[in-house]
Amino acid sequence: MTKQTLLAATAMSLLMGAAQAETLRWARAGDALTLDPHAQNEGPTLALMHQMMEPLVLRNPDGELEAALATDWSVDPDNPEVWTFSLREGVTFHDGAEFTAEDVVFSFERALSENSDMKGLISSVASVEALSDYEVEITTNGPNPLLPAALPNILMIDKDWAEANDTVDVQDVEGGEETFASQNVNGTGPYMLVSREPDVRTEMTAFEDYWGAADFPIGYSDIVYTPIQNPSTRTAALFSGEVDFIQDVPVQDLERIEADPSLKIVSSPQNRVIFYGLNVSDELVNGTPDAGNPLADGQVREAMNMALNRDAIRDVVMRGQSIPAGVIMPPFVNGWNEELNSVSTDIEAAKALMEEAGWGDGFSIQLDCPNDRYINDEAICQATVGMLAQIGVTVNLNAQPKAQHFPLVNGLESDFYMLGWGVPSYDSEYIFNFLYHTKGDLYGTWNGTRYSNPELDEMTKAIAAEVDLEARDEMIAEMWDMAKADTVYLPIHHQVLNWAMDSDVGAAVDPDDQVKVKYFTAD
Repeated sequence: MTKQTLLAATAMSLLMGAAQAETLRWARAGDALTLDPHAQNEGPTLALMHQMMEPLVLRNPDGELEAALATDWSVDPDNPEVWTFSLREGVTFHDGAEFTAEDVVFSFERALSENSDMKGLISSVASVEALSDYEVEITTNGPNPLLPAALPNILMIDKDWAEANDTVDVQDVEGGEETFASQNVNGTGPYMLVSREPDVRTEMTAFEDYWGAADFPIGYSDIVYTPIQNPSTRTAALFSGEVDFIQDVPVQDLERIEADPSLKIVSSPQNRVIFYGLNVSDELVNGTPDAGNPLADGQVREAMNMALNRDAIRDVVMRGQSIPAGVIMPPFVNGWNEELNSVSTDIEAAKALMEEAGWGDGFSIQLDCPNDRYINDEAICQATVGMLAQIGVTVNLNAQPKAQHFPLVNGLESDFYMLGWGVPSYDSEYIFNFLYHTKGDLYGTWNGTRYSNPELDEMTKAIAAEVDLEARDEMIAEMWDMAKADTVYLPIHHQVLNWAMDSDVGAAVDPDDQVKVKYFTAD
C-alpha cells in the first residue's frame, strides 16, 4: 500500500466513523410479519429485511436496477433462456461465513419452495446452477427478458446457517409456525440484528465487514425500528424527538410538520395502488343474500365500482394526498395510460345496474380492511360504507391489524377486502401474475377473488417470455382491456408517498416505499 493510499484509507475510515455516530429511530404503522426472507412478499416486512439481507440485483432510491451481490449479468444471445450472473467476491455473512454461489442456488430453491411467498416473483426459473464459486447460471422456462427486474426482493440466505439451525424450509406463516429464521437473521446487509420484540421494537447495528462500507453513505451506526399503529401517536413521537423518521405520515398532520423548522417532509408519487378485491365465485364466505353471491354478477361489480366517489376520498379522507385510480396499475408501470385510468362516479347508473342484475333491493356484505398497513386505510373503508349504501349495499366493516387481515385474503376467507399493490418490476406482468392469474402454487398467489380466466392465464405466461417489445406491449394492452371489463377489483387511488423526518436526516425517498438506510446521510 502506498503512502497516499494509506492516508486516503485512514481519512475514509475517520469520515465513516464520524458519519456513523448516530442512531436512526424509525417508525411506521406496522411491523414486519416475519424475519424469514422468503415467507412474506409484503412491503414493511421486506423494508426491514433489506437493512440486513441483500438480493443479487437491487433497485436504488431512483427506481433503477443496480448491482448488489451480483456485479453483472447477461443473457446468452444464442439461448435467451440462459442467464449468467457474476457474484461479488469478498462478501461475508454477519457470522463471518463467505458468500458463494452455493448460497445463491440454495436461496433460489428455497424461494421457489411450497411455503415461499416469493415464488411467484421467479416462477419462470427452471433451474439455478453454480458454475464456480462466483458465477451462477439461471435457466428459465422460455425466454424471460424481465428476469433481473424480478430479483430485487429475492434475498440471499446462508445455506450452512440454515441447515445448522434447522431452517431449510420456509416458515409456514399461514399455519402459525415460528422458526429460527422467523426470529433471527444472518445476512450480508449493512446492518446486523441486535434484538427483536415483534410489534414493539427491532434493533440493528452496522456490520463492520460490510462489502459496501466505502460505496454507500451509511450515515447511521444503529437503527431502532418501532411500529406505532396510532397515527396521532406516531406524529407525536416525531414532534417530541422520540423518533427521527416516520413513514405512513397522517395526511392531516402534513402542514403542521412542514411548519416546524426542525422537521421536513420528503414527498414522491408512490409505486402503489390501493383497491378492493371481490369474491366472484358462486358462493359467499360471509354475508346473507338469499340468492347466491351478488358479486358473481359483473353488473353488480360494475355498480359498486361506479358508486365509489374517489374524488371525495381524495379531498376529504386523504386531504389531497392521492390520485384517483381507474385501474389497479400505478403510473410507473409499463402498460399504464390515462385512458385506462379514467373513472367516474354515477349513482343513478349504478342503481340501474343493480336493478338490471336483480339486486335492486340490495344486499349485505362484510368488508375486510387493515387498520395499520396503508395510509388512512380504515378511514377509506369507512367512507366506502356510506358510498355503497347509496346503491343498497349494506357493508359491515371488519377492520383489524394486517397480521390478521392478510391471512383472510390469502386463505380465501374474505368476500370483499382492501389490498395495496406495489410493482417492483415496473411491469404489468407482475400484476397479472399475482392478482389475475388463477390461484395456484406459482401464480395468482395474492388472487383472493377466485377469478379464473384461462385465456388471460396463457397471456400472462406469454408476456413473460415475449422478447418482441412491440408485440408484448400490444398483448399487455389487450390484457388490460379484458381485466378492466371483468371488474374483479375496484381501484381506489394511487398513493402519494410522504416521509417525515428530523431536518438532519438525509433520506433518499423511494417510490416503492422501501426504506434502505444505507443510502441515508446524517447531517
